[in-house]
Amino acid sequence: MKRLLLSLAVIALALPIGALSADRPNIVYILADDLGWGDLSLYGQSHFETPNIDRIGAEGIQFMHHYSGSTVCAPSRSSLMTGLHTGRTPIRGNFEIRPEGQMPLPAESLTVAEILQENGYATGAFGKWGLGFPGSEGDPTNQGFDVFYGYNCQRIAHNYYPYHLWSNREKVVLEGNLLHDGKHEGVYAPDVIQEQTIDFIKDNKDRPFFLFVPHVIPHAELFAPDRYMARFRGKLLPELHYEGVDDGPNFRNGPYGSQPESHAAFAAMVTMLDDHVGQILDTLKALDIEKNTLVIFTSDNGAHKEGGADPDYFNSNGPFRGYKRDLYDGGIRVPMLARWPGKIAPGGTTDHLSAFWDFLPTVCELTGIEAPEGLDGISFAPSLLGAGTQAEHSHLFWAFYERGGRIAVRKGDWKLVKYDLDEDPNAAWELYDLANDVGETRDLASRHPEVVAELSAIAEESIVESPVEKFRFKNPIN
Repeated sequence: MKRLLLSLAVIALALPIGALSADRPNIVYILADDLGWGDLSLYGQSHFETPNIDRIGAEGIQFMHHYSGSTVCAPSRSSLMTGLHTGRTPIRGNFEIRPEGQMPLPAESLTVAEILQENGYATGAFGKWGLGFPGSEGDPTNQGFDVFYGYNCQRIAHNYYPYHLWSNREKVVLEGNLLHDGKHEGVYAPDVIQEQTIDFIKDNKDRPFFLFVPHVIPHAELFAPDRYMARFRGKLLPELHYEGVDDGPNFRNGPYGSQPESHAAFAAMVTMLDDHVGQILDTLKALDIEKNTLVIFTSDNGAHKEGGADPDYFNSNGPFRGYKRDLYDGGIRVPMLARWPGKIAPGGTTDHLSAFWDFLPTVCELTGIEAPEGLDGISFAPSLLGAGTQAEHSHLFWAFYERGGRIAVRKGDWKLVKYDLDEDPNAAWELYDLANDVGETRDLASRHPEVVAELSAIAEESIVESPVEKFRFKNPIN
């Protein structure tokens, strides 16, 4: 059915595939994993520098009010791929399927990759998937990607020296990590994933392509190659020692390894991520395709506190309250930088309120493809290009079905939050004025009951009941 809908969308444009636009842009979407707002030197990070990521913002535009799809990995990616928020997107939480992988996107899901693939784009994903175990309907090769290389499973992606990765549906054994009773640090997975990423660009330089780079850095565990560790060792004191799992049946099967130099490791990892971004930008320039390539950089949620990570030391979430798994802005407000030489004016910023579910309709507008109906997202192309009239969201909505149940609504500068929904049907709403309280420190719910009533009604109307019990609240929203 979704193939039929895609075909009808193309016919409706009265243009054959491949002729939608003579200069259809390449699209590179780089998604860091658990990178906080303050982890970029562009936004004040002082312990290390991110010049290549900063360059995207300096040579393009910075979105100052951009939000991730969720506050954890899988639902954030589901929102990005489907153009739907977590009240409606199919995958609304992290839900593991053993022995390897997560609950799959349904076959009927329509992803941005499928839309572009059906309209003549080469499509590739390189990094961490987390939206369907190998061979399932949610496998990336069943959701619009011609090429996938990396971790299928979020749990396996916790470890940077895994025993295998996936190339499409072929398991690629990393022999170098199997030496010394499986404890050898021979192949650092982001290195080989980056090689495949660069190869994809080179292989498709003469046709339009969509490159999705869901990077695993800086998600814990906090491991980096020695060539990066050496830059920071002994310089970020006092160091933080993390005691992890270094042996036994669960070794490299989810639990994080020990790290006696957590600060140095984190700085090393983000520096490596920045270098990878630089290599992508340099490759586009060397191939003379950067002027026809939109590059977007963002993060899947706020900074985390796992595996020895110390976001308070690094001020990883900048001025925002909370961390990964929170629905305060520290958990969901993320940097979003976009660069397209000759199309996006350099050095710009926008206060346009946007979120992951806007990516799909934006791509459709930029490529001349008719967007599917029923999306929660709206195109932010006018803000990118500085042309046309930018439609505005009436509100943004998030639901998080873990940690007791959490809900948030943003409408203008108002932010409504409720925690412990599953545990307490009478849990109180919290209301914040982000224009005057970006850190969400002053709860104004008692002063503005009319705003609470308006936004709570929006929350109640925003959820379509999921067929998956884990993705439902136990108590009604009220």
